[in-house]
Amino acid sequence: MTLLVLGLVLFLGMHSVGIVAPGWRDAQVARRGEGAWKGIYSVVSLVGFVLLVYGYGVARQSPIVLYTPPAALRHVALLLLLPVFVLLFAAYLPGRIRTAAKHPMLLATKLWAAGHLLANGTLADVLLFGGFLAWAVADRISMKRRPVRAVPGAPAGPLNDVIAVVGGLVLYGVFAMVLHARWIGVAPFGGG
Repeated sequence: MTLLVLGLVLFLGMHSVGIVAPGWRDAQVARRGEGAWKGIYSVVSLVGFVLLVYGYGVARQSPIVLYTPPAALRHVALLLLLPVFVLLFAAYLPGRIRTAAKHPMLLATKLWAAGHLLANGTLADVLLFGGFLAWAVADRISMKRRPVRAVPGAPAGPLNDVIAVVGGLVLYGVFAMVLHARWIGVAPFGGG
């Protein structure tokens, strides 16, 4: 559990600098340069991500069950997760979906985390998914007080929403039917 928590602190901590200390972040960029800051940000985030993935895997081997969700909530979770990949695509494809969602990456994170909290009840699940949910909510709230930073992405175009929906749903299907079982060890649509 220690590695999971350390990974969460590093990963979400680095992603929270703009929430809790935007002035400090800007000072670091001014002092070190944009490239150096992005390098530090990336390395710390990557180390945190590796630790949280590995720590979550270790924690799953000796689960501490906090609650046992009813089986029906797994179906609700699958529905909540349906738009996640669409929103991830839309974050980088300016269109109506991105405009309506305002911050599609954060909305995707909140849906992903909430869906997993409905379907899983171990301490590791609550730490991982609860941590990401709390972070996404805090980040969304803080965006009302922070200057908007440009998000890299494709140029605006009439097909961006179509690409986001089709690409997102295809990726959801591939991930839910094949990759989740291979990478996570759990088959969302039956089995493990």
